[in-house]
Amino acid sequence: MNWHVKQEDFQSVLERYNRYLKGKGFSESSIERYSNILRSFLKFADDAHPSTEKANEFRDYIIAKKQARATINNSCYALGNFYKMHGESFKFSVLRPNNSIPYYFSEEEVHKIFDVASRNIKQSAVLQVLFFGCLRASELCALEDRDLDLKDLTIRVRNGKGNKDGIVFITSEWAKTVRKYLEIRPDRVIDERHYVFYTDYGRAWNREALHRMFILIKQRAGIKTQGAVHVFGRHTPATIMIAHGADVRIVQKILRHNDIRTTLRYAHVSDHTKRTMYDKCLVL
Repeated sequence: MNWHVKQEDFQSVLERYNRYLKGKGFSESSIERYSNILRSFLKFADDAHPSTEKANEFRDYIIAKKQARATINNSCYALGNFYKMHGESFKFSVLRPNNSIPYYFSEEEVHKIFDVASRNIKQSAVLQVLFFGCLRASELCALEDRDLDLKDLTIRVRNGKGNKDGIVFITSEWAKTVRKYLEIRPDRVIDERHYVFYTDYGRAWNREALHRMFILIKQRAGIKTQGAVHVFGRHTPATIMIAHGADVRIVQKILRHNDIRTTLRYAHVSDHTKRTMYDKCLVL
């Protein structure tokens, strides 16, 4: 008797899980993220319905890989919903967030990344939208043509984190790059949507494809600093804005943070910047 679980069984479980999350009102980005986590877990367990003991082994495994605490917690939440779908319970200890200074790229490193990306109009447009829009990976992947307002230099973010919509800014230089990209990009409808960015194979863009593209560009730019898409699109622009004197409350609104304490993590400007602002502002 061959008890090995076929890949098709995994796929049927994932499809059922997607329907379950959708019925619970999860956003599309959360469904995609949780489904990817479940896929990794099923492959790890080599079973379409692993025990909760196996889930704890998976948690120990990703902890050993030194993944971020938020990533570990999200993985456990995803597995928790998987077991809820089966009428079971998966209990785990939530790791307290690490409020240490986040990684970020320097302005010089950002310029190097943009320089490498400039050789490809699509990559250049992707990274400029990500950086100047301060977007999350899932938000960039979900952008549709109707969300761009190149005249007023804004982007509408639909169903962002917490299922919230928002408006973010873009620069006039960025708009020029996107116009060039849209002029040569073939118009394609994918799942009845006109995505701004899609793969070279005509499929919807996803977080994994975006991550692979960024890592390749980062390597070509010779950047050794830790971090990938989220560091580039969120941590770095926030840090640069605060370093240039932006009010942290304004940065909070631009990044669409609910709690200003989240934004305050980026208030770790260099000693040089501290001295410049000190000399400028503490005047009698």
